[in-house]
Amino acid sequence: SFLFEDTMDRQIEGRDTADYLWNVKQIVPFLKVDKGLAEEKDGAQVMKPIPGLDDLLARARDKGVFGTKMRSVIKLPGAGLDEGVAQQFEVGKQILAAGLIPIIEPEVDIHSPQKAGAEDQLKAALLAGLDALDQGQSVMLKLTLPSTDNLYRELVDHPKVVRVVALSGGYDRDEACDKLAANQGVIASFSRALTEGLTAQQSDEEFNATLDAAITAIAKASAT
Repeated sequence: SFLFEDTMDRQIEGRDTADYLWNVKQIVPFLKVDKGLAEEKDGAQVMKPIPGLDDLLARARDKGVFGTKMRSVIKLPGAGLDEGVAQQFEVGKQILAAGLIPIIEPEVDIHSPQKAGAEDQLKAALLAGLDALDQGQSVMLKLTLPSTDNLYRELVDHPKVVRVVALSGGYDRDEACDKLAANQGVIASFSRALTEGLTAQQSDEEFNATLDAAITAIAKASAT
């Protein structure tokens, strides 16, 4: 479950949110640490600076948070892509030093006119970043479903990768599930595809049935 800083600071039934999620609900808590995206440059949007990150990470660790989430966006192959990945790993090492597991998330825009080329470059950059981590360090990767099936299999099997999870990125649920099923070892971390078809106007029964169908389809696609 992804938490914002103010949510992390709240309590549920007298327990810190992260503590409640893990110890009561068995849901792994992650904290969103980025401050949004910078303006696009060289085909990518890197993260804005994250002031006070060390203090935030120390509080998160003390409150029982497991890991962090931070997102950058890639539109095209090129220098911006490499800069974005380097920044993700630089901040990732800071997060690892604080005792948390970072999710490295350089999202490739599904509408990129050079999506496959960007993904080839991204894979090489991620492998280089992983190989530069210290022995015993590991990260999660959250990536756009690739245009080439099983492109990221080396990342799935990498000893420094805890898990590769897929973001739906704007694909509709059926297409996202089809793509996910075609990528062995990758599991879903969908938000946009998960909430597709849900509206505040639905009855409880309609809402629950729609959500249940979505979870069932996504879980099945994750099982490959």
